[in-house]
Amino acid sequence: MRPVPVTDAIFLLGEGRGRPLHVGGLQLFQPPRDGGPDFVREQHRIALAHEPAPLFRQRATRTLKGLGPWAWTEDDDLDLEYHVRHSALPHPGSVRELLTLVSRLHGTMLDRNRPLWESHVIEGLADGRLAVYTKVHHALLDGTTAMKWLLRSLSEDEAERDMPPPWSQPARSGGTRHAAVPAADGAGGLLSSLTGGMVDDLLVAGRALGEAGVVAMEALTSSLEDRTAALPYQAPRTILNQPITAARRFAAQSWDLDRVKAVGAATGGKVNDVVLAMTAGALRRYLVDQQALPDRPLIAAVPVSLRDASDRPDTGNAVGVVLCNLGTHLADPMERFALIHRSMRDSKSRLADLHPAAILLLSVLSFGPVAFGPLFRFRALRRPAFNLVVSNVPGPSGPRYWNGARLDGLYPASVPYDGQALNVTVTSHDGELDFGLTGCRARVPSLQRLLDHLEASLVELEVANGLAGGAGR
Repeated sequence: MRPVPVTDAIFLLGEGRGRPLHVGGLQLFQPPRDGGPDFVREQHRIALAHEPAPLFRQRATRTLKGLGPWAWTEDDDLDLEYHVRHSALPHPGSVRELLTLVSRLHGTMLDRNRPLWESHVIEGLADGRLAVYTKVHHALLDGTTAMKWLLRSLSEDEAERDMPPPWSQPARSGGTRHAAVPAADGAGGLLSSLTGGMVDDLLVAGRALGEAGVVAMEALTSSLEDRTAALPYQAPRTILNQPITAARRFAAQSWDLDRVKAVGAATGGKVNDVVLAMTAGALRRYLVDQQALPDRPLIAAVPVSLRDASDRPDTGNAVGVVLCNLGTHLADPMERFALIHRSMRDSKSRLADLHPAAILLLSVLSFGPVAFGPLFRFRALRRPAFNLVVSNVPGPSGPRYWNGARLDGLYPASVPYDGQALNVTVTSHDGELDFGLTGCRARVPSLQRLLDHLEASLVELEVANGLAGGAGR
């Protein structure tokens, strides 16, 4: 048994039947030419032949007979066929049927009596592609770590076979298999966490508190001087900021990464600036259609990874949050882009020299109420700390294969939180940018239209910079 860190336990405490808190992903694969009609069934059989890594054998439990803090304990009787499932789409097997299935799967809670993950191997797409949808509780992994596990199961070599699934033991990296890092010792790890590092932890916490206070004051001063800075609770109330239900809608589409990079090069911005500008323009159009565009700009929470090369890649969450002014009150796309670029630059510069603990503390000021809000009453009195989460998780730069099947789409399905009915997450792979939009079915009507608005927003940036527009697929 080992304790669940506070940053991970938040996702266990804040979850409820109407608020499942797992992250997920949908991958599409083009089968190899020699795959045959039973290729999908064979991949499911191969997956069941692998042992899960220790991380994926962990089950969450409450210590002290359900009254103490959360801890991870190993499931000695894991039923792999429960976690790894084979599904088929109804006719006609279009992408629409696939997204409907993923929406339904993504809205159901993971069973707390089992390790908190599922993987679904899906056949029946009319174009012959294989789909894999996987979900893992956010207490177990963050998006960056989940991407690392996925990439360990993929190869740069189209001819490689007998490859394990992402959750297997041993994990893979760069075509070479490695043993996964073992979990911390049970009683010894618990004792160490309570005593051995207490003094160091208190010193770190004191330093973090001081650094976070200085940054908060600087941000407050900046926000009074201009409209670029974003602070918690500046966000306006919108139709996206209501109590949510468990039912989900999931929409996904890919864009040519070169188009996005061209806009970034023309404007002096980065890919993530363009992603935020596309999202801001799409939200402006969407809210105008709904006759619900507020006068004040929407604020996005943008996760930033706190991991470095020395971090263990197999455990927990190491993510901070910065806030970005999306400039949705501005009609001109270049004015909106310039504001977003400045807002992200200023937010990141404030974090550049901070200890990771201070970044986490600042993030809690923004994100904590979103996680803990469901534990308290008086929802009507709560002001949104921000309007939505917009996240970017880099993927592989070149082609990747799973048992000869080429990765053709890498779409993230993330977490809408209570009072945050929409999540926009983006991944990149092999020259494409893959958007995954996850929304509350009851609170975000016509979610699919946001995909058209994303394309329109990219086109208007291209036109404003004299670039030729294309189309997403």
